[in-house]
Amino acid sequence: MTNKTRTIAFYLPQFHPIPENDLWWGKGFTEWTNTAKAKPLYLGHSQPNIPSDLGFYDLRVADIRIAQAEMARSFGIEGFCYYHYWFAGKRLLERPLNEVLSSGEPDYPFCLCWANQTWTGIWHGEPNRVLIEQTYPSLDDHKNHFYELLKAFSDSRYITVDNKPLFIIYCPTDLPDCLGVTDYWRELALKSGLNGLFLVGVSHFQKWDPHQYGLDAVIDQRLPFKDKNIPNNYWSLKAQSMLGKKLPTIYDYKDIINQLVRIEMPGFESYPCVIPRWDNTPRSGSNGLVFEGVTLELFQKQLERALTRIENLPESRKFVFLKAWNEWAEGNYLEPDLKTGTLFLKKIKEILHPFSEN
Repeated sequence: MTNKTRTIAFYLPQFHPIPENDLWWGKGFTEWTNTAKAKPLYLGHSQPNIPSDLGFYDLRVADIRIAQAEMARSFGIEGFCYYHYWFAGKRLLERPLNEVLSSGEPDYPFCLCWANQTWTGIWHGEPNRVLIEQTYPSLDDHKNHFYELLKAFSDSRYITVDNKPLFIIYCPTDLPDCLGVTDYWRELALKSGLNGLFLVGVSHFQKWDPHQYGLDAVIDQRLPFKDKNIPNNYWSLKAQSMLGKKLPTIYDYKDIINQLVRIEMPGFESYPCVIPRWDNTPRSGSNGLVFEGVTLELFQKQLERALTRIENLPESRKFVFLKAWNEWAEGNYLEPDLKTGTLFLKKIKEILHPFSEN
C-alpha cells in the first residue's frame, strides 16, 4: 500500500438556488429538494438519506466550503473536482467556484470537469423535457470557454500533472472535432504562459483510445445499465416486479464490484473511478438505479482493486477518482450521513493513505 495515491473527489455545486432552477422547478430548488423528500420504494429501501455533520448546507456560505475541504483533507483526499457547466457562453451553478477563486478560500486543491451534457427534466420524471441544450456553436465559443477556464487554471491551488492543469471532459465523444478543440486549447494554454494542459475524458463503458480525441487519459466510470434488473436473491422484490409493481433497477453491490473497477489496464492510461454507493431514486423514482447490499468490506475491495489498477503508473499520475463527494440526490456521496457517519471516509484513509499524517 502507498500513501502516494492522488485521490480526487467529484464535487457537485448544486446546493444553492439559481434563477434557472427557480424557473424550472420552483423557488428555492437545490439538490436538497429531491434528497429530503425521497421516500422508500420497497421494503428495506434506505430512504431518505439525511446529512449529519454538515447539515443541509448552502454553498453560498464560505464556512461550509471551508469545512468540506478540511474534512476531505483529513481523510487523505487530495482535492475536489468541481463540475463545471458551459452552454455556449452561459454558465450555470458557477457561484461556489467563483467565490473560491475570488476569496482564496478554502486553501485546498481543486480541478474542473466540464459536464457537457444537455439538461433535461429527468430529475422530475420528465426526461424528454429539454431545459438547456449543450451545443458547440463555433471555434470562438471554444476560445471564450478556454479564457473563462484560464481564471481557474492560473490559480495556485489548481491540480496539475507534470505542471500542466488537469481538465476533465465528461463526454468527449459528444464534442465535435474533439481532437481539433483540444489541440486549440493546448495552443492557447502555451500562449497564456501555461505549460500545456493534461486533458482527461470520462469513459462510460465505451472502449476508446483517448489519443484519438486529443486526450492524455481516461477515467473509467462503469455504472451498470438501468435495465430493470432485480437480483435473484431478492426474491420478494422479484415477485413484486413480476406482479407489476414498478421498481427501480437494483443491483447487489457484491455482484458488480469487479465491473465497477477493472484491475486490467487497457492499452492506454486509464484511471479507476470508485463508487461508494448509488441510489438516484430521489431524482428518478422507479426509473432509478439502486445498489443494495453495500458494506464497508465491499467498498474496501473496490479501493484495493483501484490501487492494483494504478500501481505501475508514474507517481504524478496515480489517480483514484471518487464519485462522489456530495451527489446526495443520487445516493452517491462521501459526506457523513445519519446512518454511516464518516465510515466511508475512514475506509478511504485506511486503504489509500495508510501512512498519512492527517
